[in-house]
Amino acid sequence: MRCGKKDLLLYAVTDRSWLFGESLYSQVEKALKGGATFIQLREKELDEKHFLEEAKEIKKLCKRYQVPFVINDNVEIALAADADGVHVGQSDMEALDVRAKLGPDKIIGVSAQTVKQALLAQEQGADYLGVGAVFPTGSKADADEVSQETLKAICAAVKIPVIAIGGISKDNVCKLSGNGICGIAVISAIFAQKDIENAARELKRLAEKMIEPENDINPHIMKEAAV
Repeated sequence: MRCGKKDLLLYAVTDRSWLFGESLYSQVEKALKGGATFIQLREKELDEKHFLEEAKEIKKLCKRYQVPFVINDNVEIALAADADGVHVGQSDMEALDVRAKLGPDKIIGVSAQTVKQALLAQEQGADYLGVGAVFPTGSKADADEVSQETLKAICAAVKIPVIAIGGISKDNVCKLSGNGICGIAVISAIFAQKDIENAARELKRLAEKMIEPENDINPHIMKEAAV
């Protein structure tokens, strides 16, 4: 398996908005020390040369922590940096085309907002889905909100892991409990915090608590069935 559910528990998406003189590398390392289980490098403004240099460095860092590392949108950078994979949105390249470029061994994540989009991404070879925005978010101004009902329906419809994204913080993460997701993707909840390492540590603890009901379902059912 290219990507397991445990890898997706705390999925950190980078953002340069809160560097304040610090390097992105340093901030990513703090997130990893705090327990981030997956890193996505998201660069919307950086030129290709510096993007690639940065991708190669952060890839090495993630490898040291044994955490999957993917690139947002840019398949060429993902290939050149030998990243573990790529994450694409609905307006980007389709998963089928991404798989053809990346080959069979790389991770492909796809953003989805409907059951139809989720099923198509799964059919085309996506390894996981990012569903959102589950809460209002300032990180992506054009992001439409996805209801809890839709999130639950997507989780029920697909066999691949699903993570929630969009406006998630330590104050609302527990509201996602019971939907069937295996983790959360966050940006500002880690990288906009003064203490990135502790923010990641607390979010990971809350994410584990949030998915506990799902983990408890099967043993409970088996116990009931045995009576």
